[in-house]
Amino acid sequence: MAENIRLEVVTPEKSVVSEGTQIVMAPGSLGEFGVLSGHTPFLTTLKTGALKYKDESGRERFVFVSSGFAEALPDRVTVLAESAERRKDIDVQRAKSAAERAEVRLQSGDRDIDFLRAKVALLRAISRIQLAGTR
Repeated sequence: MAENIRLEVVTPEKSVVSEGTQIVMAPGSLGEFGVLSGHTPFLTTLKTGALKYKDESGRERFVFVSSGFAEALPDRVTVLAESAERRKDIDVQRAKSAAERAEVRLQSGDRDIDFLRAKVALLRAISRIQLAGTR
């Protein structure tokens, strides 16, 4: 049986996950990647999406991450994310409201709207809603 690895997921405000895991799957900016014990060290950027892992008992867990960086080492994975929250902590109604606000901004045609910011907000909201729906 393979050894476990440590997973740390932190944001500027808090530590979201700090526990032993069997495997970590993360949304890298160039595609999803997986890390097992003994992995070759690397550093990568993350895109908005679901980070999945199996805890030490083998139960699958999910964490929403919004951009950031991941460092994989042979014995641990450290994720520094702009924002992150466990699937169980996602407020679906808040995410739906954020999606609606972003859609209104994108459809407004107002030249003063920061369309890139609105698109990113919409992507974050949709990702949260989708992840919460996989419960």
